[in-house]
Amino acid sequence: MHDTVTSAVQFIDLNTMNILFLFVVGFIGGLVSGFIGSGGAFVLTPGMMSLGVPGTVAVASNMCHKFPKAMVGAFKRFKYGQVDIKLGLYMAVFAVVGVQAGIQLQHFILKLWGPAGSDLYVSLSFLAILVIVGSFVFRDALKTYKSGGEEKVSSWAKKLQAINLPPMIRFKQANLTISLWFILPVGFATGVLAATIAVGGFVGVPGMIYLIGATSLVASASELVVAFVMGFGGTVNWAMHGMVDIRLVLIILGGSLLGVQLGAIGTTYVKEYMIKVVMAAIMLIVALSRGLAIPKYLNQLGLTSLNESLIGVLDKISFITMCIALLVGVVIILTAMVKGRAAEIREMKKSEPLPEVEYVEA
Repeated sequence: MHDTVTSAVQFIDLNTMNILFLFVVGFIGGLVSGFIGSGGAFVLTPGMMSLGVPGTVAVASNMCHKFPKAMVGAFKRFKYGQVDIKLGLYMAVFAVVGVQAGIQLQHFILKLWGPAGSDLYVSLSFLAILVIVGSFVFRDALKTYKSGGEEKVSSWAKKLQAINLPPMIRFKQANLTISLWFILPVGFATGVLAATIAVGGFVGVPGMIYLIGATSLVASASELVVAFVMGFGGTVNWAMHGMVDIRLVLIILGGSLLGVQLGAIGTTYVKEYMIKVVMAAIMLIVALSRGLAIPKYLNQLGLTSLNESLIGVLDKISFITMCIALLVGVVIILTAMVKGRAAEIREMKKSEPLPEVEYVEA
């Protein structure tokens, strides 16, 4: 049992390699965030934890860097006409309530089992949610690709939109009308997960797509509004408990602000199902990385007694797997951007009028 929470948490020492790694992770997290709408936390939080940052500090620091990055991304995609501000704000109101509930849950776990218990909870939550949601999103992306790349409103969303349960809310940019009571649980779940494991976007975005009925483009863009609002509120709460490592925040924010703009630009060059492909691919690989880290936390809690050398090997493989996840995300996004841009250039050339030819009489 642990009587104190803050005293048990230690901030890691930062060397040149750690700083460089965090900057790169921040850039890739920003790239992913700008592209798929999630805060990139399913990359950033495990990335920090792989360097030895305690789970709670990783969650709090990630949330702190989130709101300025989300603001930049939301503004960029708003200019492209992709953001439904009204939907984002409704989601955010319920997400803020969920954030407060999630923070209390994390504090409960910390008091009961200490930092090792918190790390185990974060990793197990990542593993379960990433595998379930990632598999579903990947299957749906494959289905969309086979049907010619045209997104269709899910059957669940159609059923919920058809239920007339006042108050009914109309969202102009998302082009849908749905009851407020169906937005509430999606927003609340987004906030709870954002506060407890610093991940809300990959629940919020699929929730808006499959339950509310927004397109991938609008859902991923509107999620940035949610990330900004709940990121700000969550940061204040975590900071009051001394859990935010401002050094980590500034390093990953520096990389993120560059990546988020590039990711936002990328959405204008690709088909919408590619957003789902990137989200699913990174989710499933990161899930494997977190799964490999679980034995270490079980040992720390005394629940297992595995050989320390084996734990060390698993830890290294977990770190390598995390790097592979980052690389896969970058390759898929940049490849899709290059192909999309090339296709756009070809279409522009086709639509250009042929030059007039002057005929000279012989």
